[in-house]
Amino acid sequence: MTDRGMRDSTPPPELDTSVAHPARVYDYWLGGKDNFAADREAAEQAIAANPLILPGVRTNRQFLRRAVSHLASEAGIRQFLDIGTGLPAANNTHQVAQAVAPDCRVVYVDNDPIVLVHARALLTGTPEGATAYIDADLRDPDSILARAARTIDLARPVGVMLLAILQLIPDEDDPHGLVARLMDAMAPGSHLVISHPASDVLPEAMARMQRLLNERQREVVTFRTRPEVCRFFGGLELIEPGVVQPHRWRPEPGDLVPDHEISAWCGVARKA
Repeated sequence: MTDRGMRDSTPPPELDTSVAHPARVYDYWLGGKDNFAADREAAEQAIAANPLILPGVRTNRQFLRRAVSHLASEAGIRQFLDIGTGLPAANNTHQVAQAVAPDCRVVYVDNDPIVLVHARALLTGTPEGATAYIDADLRDPDSILARAARTIDLARPVGVMLLAILQLIPDEDDPHGLVARLMDAMAPGSHLVISHPASDVLPEAMARMQRLLNERQREVVTFRTRPEVCRFFGGLELIEPGVVQPHRWRPEPGDLVPDHEISAWCGVARKA
C-alpha cells in the first residue's frame, strides 16, 4: 500500500475525472495522491469554508484505529464489515484488527471505481485471516450481506464500520433504515461503529462547506446533528463515552487532541 501515485494522465476505466468524488476529495485532505483537478478544487473550496476539516479527517482516522483496536482486543471481535472503505491510507481496518488478532476476517465495501483499482492492495492481509472486497452500494444492504457472508459468518459477532459514509445517503433514502437493516442481520455481540460530519458544530462553516461540496460533487452530502447521529444507534448499547467528537472517543497518548471543536460525531455501540 505504499505506492499510491495515481496520476491524472492514467485514470481508471470508466472513471469521470471531471466531477469531484467524495473518496478522492477525502484522499486529498489526507495528503494522498489519488485525486484529480476537480477533486482538489472541491477540497480546497471546502478547506476555505472550514479550515478545521484537515484536523477533522485526521482525528477520524485515529478514531477508526482506536475503535477497531477496542473491538479486536477488548470485545473479542474477529470479523469486520467496513462499508465505505475509501482509498487506502494508514491504519486500515484489516491492518489494525490483524495486528491484534491475525485471524481476523475483514470485508471491505465501496462503489467508487478508483477504489476498485486499489482493491488488490486492500486484499493483502495475514495468512491466518482473510480480507475481501465487495463493489456495492450502502443503499443495497441485502446484496452486501449476501456477498459478505462468503467471507464472514453472520451467525457470529461482526464489527460493522460506517465511517464518514452516511452523509452520502440523503434522508429520502432512509439512512437510519439502512443501518437498522444491517444490524438486524448481525448476531448478538456485534458492534456498530459510526463517524459522521456534524451540522451542529461550527454550523455556519459546515453549512458553507456542505453547499460548496454539493455544487462540485455528483454525490450530495447531508451533514447531521448529534440527535440525528444518535438515532443510528437505536436499540443498541452505546459504549462509553457515547456519541462524542472523534478526538474525545478514548484518546490515546500521541493522538491529535485539538484545542478547538471538530465538526463530527462518532460512537460505538453493541448489539445485545
